[in-house]
Amino acid sequence: MINKKVKNVQEALAGVQDNMTLMLGGFGLCGIPENCITELVKMNVRDITCISNNAGVDDFGLGLLLQEKQVKKMISSYVGENDEFERQMLSGELDVELTPQGTLAEKCRAAKAGFPAFYTPAGYGTEVAKGKEVREFNGKMHILEYAYQADFAIVKAWKGDTAGNLIFKGTARNFNQAMAGAAKITVAEVEELVQAGELDPNEVHIPGIFVQRIFEGNNYEKRIEQRTVRSK
Repeated sequence: MINKKVKNVQEALAGVQDNMTLMLGGFGLCGIPENCITELVKMNVRDITCISNNAGVDDFGLGLLLQEKQVKKMISSYVGENDEFERQMLSGELDVELTPQGTLAEKCRAAKAGFPAFYTPAGYGTEVAKGKEVREFNGKMHILEYAYQADFAIVKAWKGDTAGNLIFKGTARNFNQAMAGAAKITVAEVEELVQAGELDPNEVHIPGIFVQRIFEGNNYEKRIEQRTVRSK
């Protein structure tokens, strides 16, 4: 029987090295692979390129890697709530490639599907289109975007089984679903890991064929970026 379970986060991230390109799932702090990010900080890998919707906050999520100056380039759709991200970008310490959010998702999905590139109207007539091939389709201008080429895709799921099948919970599905299977190696950390066959096939969001390593994480903080409450 197929078994993709690894013992721990250290085994899951074996082979991650300096100068690699990593996809990291999540949106802000929702659905981020917390255990893997913490381990990347401990590993002290340097000059990495991170593909992620944004970089969390200063002291949590990918912000921890930025604090330690481990990231050479961020490929994201916006700066978000991370002041250190903004500071490094404006000072020129960090190379930042801002990408329309839908384009970022499609560049992941295209890599996952094996498509080398695609045309999109998003970004035409802006700085996003600078230096890119432009073609007209049905009277509308499109720019050519290339699929990402990443060494590792690191995602977080709610449940998974030893065969690598994944189930996400609510909005934590976000970029995790697009990134799972979009790199040479996909690592999945899950809150609950069960034996193959225990998950309802009708509830599986990502089939195990897209996952190479899976482990059960722990101590999830699940911090909220902006908590808003109303007075009674």
